[in-house]
Amino acid sequence: MNKSLEEVNQSVSTQNKTTAFRKILAFLGPAYLVSVGYMDPGNWATDIAGGSQFGYALIWVLLMSNLMALLLQSLSARLGIVTQRDLAQASRETYSPFVNYILYFLAEVAIAACDLAEVLGMAIGINLLFHIPLIEGVLLTVLDTFLLLFLINKGIRKMEAFIIALVMIIGFSFIFEMIFAQPEVGSILKGLVPSLPNSDALYIAIGIIGATVMPHNLYLHSSLVQTRKFDRSTTGIKQALKYNLIDSTIALNLAFFVNAAILILAAATFYKNGMFEVAEIQDAHRFLAPLLGTKWAPILFAVALIAAGQSSTITGTLAGQIVMEGYLNFRMQPWVRRIITRLIAIVPAVIVILIYGESVTGKMLILSQVILSLQLGFAIIPLIHFVSDKSKMNGFHISKTTQVASWIVALIIVSLNAKLVFDQISGWLTASNNPIILWLTVVPLAFGFLVLLLYIVVRPFISKAKLDIHNHSPHNMVLQFSKTVAHSQKNIAIAVDFSFADENAINYAFNMGGKEAKYTLIHVVETVGALMYGKHVADHETTIDEKLLLEYKTMFCEKGFHVKTELGFGKPNTILPKIVNKGNFDILVMGTHGHTGMKDLLFGTTVDKLRHKISIPLLIVKK
Repeated sequence: MNKSLEEVNQSVSTQNKTTAFRKILAFLGPAYLVSVGYMDPGNWATDIAGGSQFGYALIWVLLMSNLMALLLQSLSARLGIVTQRDLAQASRETYSPFVNYILYFLAEVAIAACDLAEVLGMAIGINLLFHIPLIEGVLLTVLDTFLLLFLINKGIRKMEAFIIALVMIIGFSFIFEMIFAQPEVGSILKGLVPSLPNSDALYIAIGIIGATVMPHNLYLHSSLVQTRKFDRSTTGIKQALKYNLIDSTIALNLAFFVNAAILILAAATFYKNGMFEVAEIQDAHRFLAPLLGTKWAPILFAVALIAAGQSSTITGTLAGQIVMEGYLNFRMQPWVRRIITRLIAIVPAVIVILIYGESVTGKMLILSQVILSLQLGFAIIPLIHFVSDKSKMNGFHISKTTQVASWIVALIIVSLNAKLVFDQISGWLTASNNPIILWLTVVPLAFGFLVLLLYIVVRPFISKAKLDIHNHSPHNMVLQFSKTVAHSQKNIAIAVDFSFADENAINYAFNMGGKEAKYTLIHVVETVGALMYGKHVADHETTIDEKLLLEYKTMFCEKGFHVKTELGFGKPNTILPKIVNKGNFDILVMGTHGHTGMKDLLFGTTVDKLRHKISIPLLIVKK
């Protein structure tokens, strides 16, 4: 398994810092790169639409989204710190290739939607500030790919410094915007009380959640925390978790301030003056000067927009690299990956602008955020499962209270998205002149994604329930020993899996070698924990397997056989050849079940891959 963002992995040392302040500073940084995704141009569109249509009424949605984001980002950071895996890598090691390909596709759709918002936002900002046509502005955004390449080659700390500078520009811009707008403090406080004026407010609210809690940020954060090199002891990991929580709290509260400022600005200017339909960023920019009475308001607005687009596009393309390498274990040149990510966003943006004109950019931005929200469940649910798993987290799993809070957040997000999808599809079916096409395309697709969502919810629970029900006790074996004196095989390896197939394999091996031969019983632990931690795993199934392997050895040694054991960890078709090839064996004996079930089909695949990797004969004993 390659390291996540290998070019900067563990490139920042947090050790040997003389003071606690310097120690904290060494850890600060990753959450700021993540936070810019929470203040990207997509947020601007949803915040402006929410503020102009409903005034201060949806501020509570921003606050709720920020609390959700803080919880989920802390879980993402915990996964990366403890397991040294990003979310995509952990998913690849847990789910089947088929499921992972779907999850990868959904992650790429989310990143493309995110990048679309960033491309449009930057292009709009360039257009507003320098009067460059929107199409040319969109095409110019491809150049920032090379800025990212330059920054990452200078080191992650230089990139973090650049991003923090852009965040400061955005923050200072909106401090002045608030001074110009003079919002009503009482109305702001009233907006913290949950309410949804109508169904349009629900659509905007889901867009705000999608714009705030972003799926690609969960992949990104779990990777960026691995840029820190720290003591891997229990104390060191606890310290890293604490400092990264501080980092996340500061950075995401800054993002909340920016989002709230945008919504409050729209409420204090447009909603207050009866301009309820302002959803386009360009319109917001145009009306700021006459409504607030200063030319600096629109200038600062455009500068902040460019800074937001530039900062968030850097993190979005990094997330694209993490997702591709994590899910597919496929690595391409970073600059190629980033150009591909950017082109996926630029091409649809150019086509839509050419066909429908510049007036639809606001709708495209809001739609991109709703798409992001729809992808959230497929990132959040695996993340919660991973950080709740005792074996995977090696003792640093989240508490029951945090698990309950996390599942409540997931339930809220998935429920809102389900209602949005149901309402949207119902509306299409009612309005369509030929609904049969929708029944044959959109409805089955939505149902398929629902099934996938249910699968990733229940699969880990089912896997845990099956941990210790298939182990075959050695005391139930019916052993038959040959009386033959001459034996040709002197050093025999026997692969065991604690199923009933072991009985045939062991009997056949004993008949081949008799009591003069030496035997090595080999078992490979295949749990997720074993895949991630290797011999350092301490999960329940490993404990059971170790006990059974020792029972096998004890029973056979008592009968006069020379038996050793070897325990491997990981994928059998990879680990078995390593164990066999380093030992001086004459033959490897394995048992099968006669290919009567799913396990045997999988086992057959192991055999096919194994026979090409070992340098000794392989004997398959069928039941």
